[in-house]
Amino acid sequence: MTDVAVVGAGTAGAAAAYALRDAATVTVFEKSTGVCGRAATRHEDGCHYDYGANYFKDEDPNVTDLVTDVLDTDGLVDIEESVWTFDGAGTISEGRDSDERKWTYREGIDRLAARLFDETDATVELRTRVETIARESERWRLADTDGEDLGTFDAVLLTPPAPQTADLVREAEWEASLRTALADAIEQVPYRTTLTAVLHYPFELDRPYYALVNTEGEHDVGWLSREECKPGHVPDGESLLIVQMGPEWSTERYAESTERIADAAADATADLLDDDRLAEPDWVDSQGWRLAQPDDAVDGDVLDRAVEHDLFFAGDWVAGEGRVHLALRSGLETGDRMAARLNA
Repeated sequence: MTDVAVVGAGTAGAAAAYALRDAATVTVFEKSTGVCGRAATRHEDGCHYDYGANYFKDEDPNVTDLVTDVLDTDGLVDIEESVWTFDGAGTISEGRDSDERKWTYREGIDRLAARLFDETDATVELRTRVETIARESERWRLADTDGEDLGTFDAVLLTPPAPQTADLVREAEWEASLRTALADAIEQVPYRTTLTAVLHYPFELDRPYYALVNTEGEHDVGWLSREECKPGHVPDGESLLIVQMGPEWSTERYAESTERIADAAADATADLLDDDRLAEPDWVDSQGWRLAQPDDAVDGDVLDRAVEHDLFFAGDWVAGEGRVHLALRSGLETGDRMAARLNA
């Protein structure tokens, strides 16, 4: 059986490992301490909260079939309340309901990648940052930041955010003119920076919506959602808000402490929801995402040219929009493509 290296254990990497489960021996290298990338969950004071990606949709039939018919559905929950909108002046309007379901898990959205990996025999190496990829005799050799050899593989799949992937490709030990063309194309994908503030309150917030999204990009707050709308996430009688600040605000304050970020976000939240109580949460958390979401897709024709060298790419930046279900679909499709080539 062929050997495949997957760089990144986010949604796309996990989906690709699943698609390759019967076609290759898969080793996944992940720089962080856990799986699922920006689809991340933390646990605090009896709460489970998704502080990056908030949910995933059933827009794609293959994704829906996988989540509902193949993976363990125990703990899979729907968010029934709607997403409303607000403008640059903070005026809130009722949103348009859609037919797509909004899913997470009772213990958090990061269970998605974990359940995908549970269906495979893939080896997942956490806290392992791939620094170098090198082409050697029709195979790829990988090394970490200390120069330690991570092994050779018949094919490599790169799933980190586009700027990080571009760096890996540009610095690759690979004598091919395609290397520069690939790196140039991938690094053109623009990204938004996002700071997330997590605000907890010892009282229940009574609102008719699950979340608010800014439609104009002219407000300090970009997204605000209520984790208590997710079954099993927040104890009864409490509220926990996920407040994702806009790109300009986030870029300017990125280096600030959790306390300063949360204080400013709480003030903005109190003003937006016209509720002074929200300026004083009883506990807070924060997380910065320098490369939070792509705003465009990479040139797919350039990526296709890498296939003959057994180098593949997947992620939301390949799809062109920062959505979990799109990253999942990208990983599944790329994994299937790899399997077909490797076993032709």
